[in-house]
Amino acid sequence: MNNDHPSVFNFDNSYTKLPERFFSRVTPDRSKHPEMILFNHELAEELGIDDSNPELLTQILSGNKKAVGSDPIATAYAGHQFGYFTMLGDGRAILLGEHIDQTKKRFDIQIKGAGRTPYSRGGDGKATLKAMLKEYVYSEAMNGLGIPTSRSLAVLKTGENVYRERTEDGAVLCRVMPSHLRVGTFEFARFYGTKEELQQLCDYTIKRHFSEIPDDAEDKALLLFEKVMHRQIDLVINWMRVGFIHGVMNTDNTSICGDSFDYGPCAFMGVYDPKTVFSSIDENGRYAFGNQPSILKWNLSRFAEALLPLIDDDLDKAVEIATEKVNEFDSIFDVKFDEVMLSKIGIDEPEKGDIELAEEFLKLIKIHKKDYTHSFNSLRLPDLYRDKPFVLGDEFLDWKKSWVERISRGAGKGHSFSIMERYNPLFIPRNYFVEEALDLAVEGELKKLKTLIYNLQMPYWYDTEMDDSLFEPIGFDQNYQTFCGT
Repeated sequence: MNNDHPSVFNFDNSYTKLPERFFSRVTPDRSKHPEMILFNHELAEELGIDDSNPELLTQILSGNKKAVGSDPIATAYAGHQFGYFTMLGDGRAILLGEHIDQTKKRFDIQIKGAGRTPYSRGGDGKATLKAMLKEYVYSEAMNGLGIPTSRSLAVLKTGENVYRERTEDGAVLCRVMPSHLRVGTFEFARFYGTKEELQQLCDYTIKRHFSEIPDDAEDKALLLFEKVMHRQIDLVINWMRVGFIHGVMNTDNTSICGDSFDYGPCAFMGVYDPKTVFSSIDENGRYAFGNQPSILKWNLSRFAEALLPLIDDDLDKAVEIATEKVNEFDSIFDVKFDEVMLSKIGIDEPEKGDIELAEEFLKLIKIHKKDYTHSFNSLRLPDLYRDKPFVLGDEFLDWKKSWVERISRGAGKGHSFSIMERYNPLFIPRNYFVEEALDLAVEGELKKLKTLIYNLQMPYWYDTEMDDSLFEPIGFDQNYQTFCGT
């Protein structure tokens, strides 16, 4: 691969300073006829990535040219998938390097779908255009919602076919993330490496993401666990706030830096039901909407297990310490979750009975099969919904009377509505419209997809252009399934 061209990224490669057990150097497959389908100019500008030469970017992100300073690797990790431990690794993802932006922040630049790696486990390492466009849509939607997430820099067609249930266009997605360190990385270090290598990974993670932890702290591993737990709690509560269902909350998809990532079988819930599942592979509902908090606690318990050798040399004592820390999860989660749910109904200074008021609303919208997002928004924007195909109905009148009386006290309804505006998005990527836009895009018609992405950048403010994608056909979600896209 040529290397005689101007620099596009400001690459560094700190991960390769870890023991070689943690990664394998790889060479991306060449793309036959690469074509840029989507490019995120806003993200490129934000990160100081030079996008002045589209052809060069196309060649680099398709795997055809090696960028200056790039040292492509696939990272090794393990993980619990649907509760079962297995050896994993980047089977179709290649880390080109770590881009340093103008503020000296570090971001992984990774391409997905560029061919096999030593961790592909029989897969072809390729990706379909539809799956990569979906990740672009959902990662940018989460960013617009203000939820920590990986970002999508570009989607490119590779000019070759990929064979799944049918023949599809092959594609590569460029994913940007503060790092791809995950609970599964620590599980790999614990069960396939040495204690010294686990310590090196811990020190590296702290230096990269949690520099506030002192170098000379005696309980660094425990402090790291606490930081990760708080970030993950905040993340999953944000998911619950907007009705997001990740769909595959395995430990290898649980980010150490606290970002959402891996948008395979994800979806947003329409009609409220904690048992909602869309993923075709989640046959028993392990990762249903309402199970996400308990699954997070389970995943964090696996993280604590991986850290045991660093918590104390006496394993029994380490288990006791770690168990005590994990058991703090419920109280921390419950307090933060209650705060967010009260904010969704406009309350920021709780009084006795407020939690019950919020819980009663959720109970009512479940019983009467109401849309989660529309239900909250119709409280503060009744005029908007007056001519729309959604109403709460007379069965909510008594509850609304109590709610109006409650928010009229203190700072008043105007204050409450301003809180609700910040916590309740009007526009989410609804399943029908996402599928419609993706199906058109793979046929070469990108207008609807680009409009959808544009609207998802401003989800909290109403715009008349959103009307065509606010209300999906009634009943569409009942038989809707999502797929991993691998």
